[in-house]
Amino acid sequence: MGQTTMETDWVSRLADEVIAEAERRAPGKPIVCASGLSPSGPIHLGNLREVMVPHLVADEIKRRGVPCEHLVSWDDYDRFRKVPAGVPGVDESWQEHIGRPLTSVPPPAGSAHTSWAEHFKAPLKAALAEMGIEVRGISQTEQYTSGAYREQILFAMRERRRIDAVLERYRTKGKDSQDAALAASEDEAELAAVEGSGAASEDDGGAGDSGYYPYKPYCGACGRDTTTVTSYDDETTELRYTCACGFEETVRLSEFDRGKLVWKVDWPMRWAYEGVVFEPAGVDHHSPGSSWVVGGQLVSEIFGGKQPIGPMYAFVGISGMAKMSSSRGGVPVPSEALEIMEAPLLRWLYARRRPNQAFKIAFDSEIQRTYDEFDALSRRVAAGTAQPADLAAHGRAVSTAAGALPGTTRPLPFRMLASVVDITTGEAEQTLRILREVDPDNPVRSLDEVRPRLDKATRWVETQVPAEQRTRVRAEPDTALLDSLDEEQRASLELLLEGLDDQWSLDGLTALLYGVPKLRAGLAVDAKPTPELKAAQRGFFALLYRLLIGGETGPRLPTLLLAVGAKRVRRLLGG
Repeated sequence: MGQTTMETDWVSRLADEVIAEAERRAPGKPIVCASGLSPSGPIHLGNLREVMVPHLVADEIKRRGVPCEHLVSWDDYDRFRKVPAGVPGVDESWQEHIGRPLTSVPPPAGSAHTSWAEHFKAPLKAALAEMGIEVRGISQTEQYTSGAYREQILFAMRERRRIDAVLERYRTKGKDSQDAALAASEDEAELAAVEGSGAASEDDGGAGDSGYYPYKPYCGACGRDTTTVTSYDDETTELRYTCACGFEETVRLSEFDRGKLVWKVDWPMRWAYEGVVFEPAGVDHHSPGSSWVVGGQLVSEIFGGKQPIGPMYAFVGISGMAKMSSSRGGVPVPSEALEIMEAPLLRWLYARRRPNQAFKIAFDSEIQRTYDEFDALSRRVAAGTAQPADLAAHGRAVSTAAGALPGTTRPLPFRMLASVVDITTGEAEQTLRILREVDPDNPVRSLDEVRPRLDKATRWVETQVPAEQRTRVRAEPDTALLDSLDEEQRASLELLLEGLDDQWSLDGLTALLYGVPKLRAGLAVDAKPTPELKAAQRGFFALLYRLLIGGETGPRLPTLLLAVGAKRVRRLLGG
């Protein structure tokens, strides 16, 4: 039997719908959930939602003991549309490959992979494995070139007039919708979504002088899809095409495997072929005339199947960046996110939001807050006080139907680990010395206890914290500043130095640092803060930062003191 069903949340509700729908369509058969990805460039964190939504639903179905399969269809037989910006090892010479299948385009210079498509698939495959996401990958290059879809292609060509009639209903509507969206939107992210998705202008193989054909050959001479079908015989399957390069060829489609159905026909054909019950689609695919809307008509009217059920999902952004587009350079991919985020944390970001909710993933200092939120939730789960939906999202983050994901044995706060790494520049012995002193009654005995989180924090400091924001502890005391201190400042420093030995732990130093201004004001250490007291604390902390690191702000002071060490703290503070 599967694991216990999660508390009711959006995943459970969708799983209920999918199981019920599958029973209506094909009782007793394994349920098919699907994702589709084009390795046309870096497969970014927005694309990951295309995988995460079906994964979470399929995983919930498996937890219930119901046979279910998650397919990822690699659209690697699609044409190479444009050279993406900012990809290392790629220059304008790749322009010559525009129009060729992604599997026929060479990879970026220096790549270990055989093609453009494989180069961009590889990091995502590794990321999915690290996140515990089990899928069956289907290469559309392999499907088309092996002849797997031959009968479907011949059928679509026979039914081309009916297909064209369905498409014609939407051609003007889709264009008008896209133009209206472009005219109405002033938001850069929305504009990028409408312009970049191609949803309303996706290739439907629009009719030419010789009629409408839903199939496009790749040229036998130049390998591109700059071809035009000029004639087709239903009886003999003889197809003639010309190419912009000047090449002409006549082939028998019943034996020919170097071409594919145009996208708006290809997608619904595959829904019927694979028996897909659940597949979500992005906001861009739900406009009038888009492939999702038109595909729903084609799959039922032409291919005798049913459109999958599935929600529309919203975009995923990065703090400080507009809507992600894989044709732009510098957009983080899941493998990059996993360098600084533990797999359960990244899973949680997708599990806690309904598909139609847009959200951002922080790579800047906000990531510290994200870790804090996840740790706080983990504590509530352990205490039995988490709300049902939060409990469900946490459970889906830390485990799958196959079992628990690896995690950090002792998950110390990410922001503290980052501060320690920042100050020690990652030196292992120094790092362990500081972490041992965080909680002397229960010391960290090995850095393995705090991995992989320590490694994620190290990578974050190395890649995301600008050099000018790195912490530099003073090598020598600031004698000029020490000499200029007034009586109140000197007394505060003396009080702090007197308490160091007894309070040398993270909690102890926290209490001491906040307590000094209270004691100087004649208050008890547990006195509630007032506006005046808060101002005094801010002034005291700013003085400590200036004396220790020469700035007004920095890492949290308890962590900073532990990292600097008691002896050096005394020296820098004039003790």
